[in-house]
Amino acid sequence: MGILQKAVKILFICVHLIFLSGCWDRTEVNDLALIIGLGIDQTKDGKIMITAELAVPKAVGGGGQTMGDGGGGGGGETIVSSGTGATVADAISNLQEKLSRRVFWGHTKAIVFGEKAAKAGIRQHLDFLSRNPQVRLRSNVLVSKGTAKSVLELLPPIEQSSAEVMRELSESELLLRVTIRDALQMLSSDAGAAALPMVKILPPEKGKKDLETVAFIQRTAIFKKDKMIGDIDDKLTRGVLWLRNEIKQANITITLKGEKGNITATMIRAHTEFIPKYEKGKWKMIVKATSEDDIILNGTKLNLINPKYTKMIEKELENEINKRIRDALKKVQKEMKADIFGFAEIFHRKYPREWNKVKNRWEEIFPTVEVVVQTKSYVRRPGVNTAPQGLPEDEVKQ
Repeated sequence: MGILQKAVKILFICVHLIFLSGCWDRTEVNDLALIIGLGIDQTKDGKIMITAELAVPKAVGGGGQTMGDGGGGGGGETIVSSGTGATVADAISNLQEKLSRRVFWGHTKAIVFGEKAAKAGIRQHLDFLSRNPQVRLRSNVLVSKGTAKSVLELLPPIEQSSAEVMRELSESELLLRVTIRDALQMLSSDAGAAALPMVKILPPEKGKKDLETVAFIQRTAIFKKDKMIGDIDDKLTRGVLWLRNEIKQANITITLKGEKGNITATMIRAHTEFIPKYEKGKWKMIVKATSEDDIILNGTKLNLINPKYTKMIEKELENEINKRIRDALKKVQKEMKADIFGFAEIFHRKYPREWNKVKNRWEEIFPTVEVVVQTKSYVRRPGVNTAPQGLPEDEVKQ
């Protein structure tokens, strides 16, 4: 019996030793090329060009050799290298041939589509990225005015890379922020429309080189069936954010009737409620937008401690928000006919039977949907100093 027990123990130890053989499939960091920014462009002959912004090991303390053939950009912190092919996968294979290290996607911060590639369609590119287990679905997705490569080649004055600039811009939430997951959800939604932030390169300052500049989010690219059909400016984008219940930050400057000077309010909270209606074959959406604001600038002679004046301010804020929403509706709903607001899903949830009858014609129906906009603003804090500063007391309107 003792011999049998010893044999069992030896067998037990031998079996477990198999699983203690170490990291046999490990990949050393020194063998990886870390992609932090990815650009996707379409060439004149219809091929796909991939541009990767790669971290330079020496610049980040790795001490290794620089990778690949370079190709500009980065100011010592990063290098930019490109590859072409019939598809994204082919282009990446071509890129890999130019690098001495295996590409690694786990640190990708931003993915930028060139304007031409965006107009040709982005679905297959997003499909590839979503299937790659290394790519994070929370990576930011943007469109560039011009080529994506030109954006990644910039030398930002503050951040270490162009990809980091775009990540910071996206997460500031001043305008639109979209991840890979968000883009896929929008394209697979009932409406089949999407909106992505668009970056534009600023002209270089006097005495600076062409690449020594930055890109910033100025516009929003509008997509239908995965193809970009146009873009809107930052003012219209804020109206879109209200209609998507995604407004996070905003400053609104107004003037009061009969008063000289401006008043600026900053939004501290906001919410948009959607109430769908369907009556006698007609679709209607009631949009209730509510904001709570602080006054950060009083350029008038009014003492805002007086509730009469704060009521006047609230009314003007409501009018301004209403105008922003209606301007966005006019451009996107009536002209572009792209349901980037998610109205289709809202109607689908409330009226599934009626929706199923028209889902194949939603592109025709969406521009005819009646939208009623109701806005409400509340001034929570008129400021520590409610009276205008720098004026003699006898000129202040109490």
